[in-house]
Amino acid sequence: MATRQIHYTTPGLSREQAERVILLLQSRLHAMNDLHLTLKHVHWNVVGPHFIAVHEMIDPQVDAVRGFADDLAERIATLGGSPNGTPGAIVKERDWDDYSLGRAGTQAHLGALDIVYRGVIETNREVIVELDDIDLVTQDMVIGQTEQLELFHWFVRAHLEDPDGHLATEDASDERSAASDGARTP
Repeated sequence: MATRQIHYTTPGLSREQAERVILLLQSRLHAMNDLHLTLKHVHWNVVGPHFIAVHEMIDPQVDAVRGFADDLAERIATLGGSPNGTPGAIVKERDWDDYSLGRAGTQAHLGALDIVYRGVIETNREVIVELDDIDLVTQDMVIGQTEQLELFHWFVRAHLEDPDGHLATEDASDERSAASDGARTP
């Protein structure tokens, strides 16, 4: 991910610190833009007996994640950077594959979303750790967003959990296997 040289930043951060934070935030901006589009894709393509429950559960997540993207972009600008939210930049700079399910049952989509949320939350947590030594203000923002993402992840996982607390997707390591495991959940 490339960033331009910044000419100013917020008081209390060096240029070098701000440039590092901007790079971290840009990675999160790409993740949030990708996530809200993926969630909307699921919203449009989910089918089956639990359609309305999942369809309506997803829209507030889309709205919240779009808001996270806006907050991240504005923080980048506050630090003297230039946020890049173009589709081409997301595709070029991301290190994950595109969401691969189209029209599918609720459980398959929820299984795949379990993997999607795992990846976003894990990388957010890595960013939180790195920000601890650089910028606590930005860290606080990412912590708040991660808290909400974990809540949304719980909503998804509640549909994949049996009464004994076993998660249908617990052994899945990729989106397709998680979708398959999720589809077997009653």
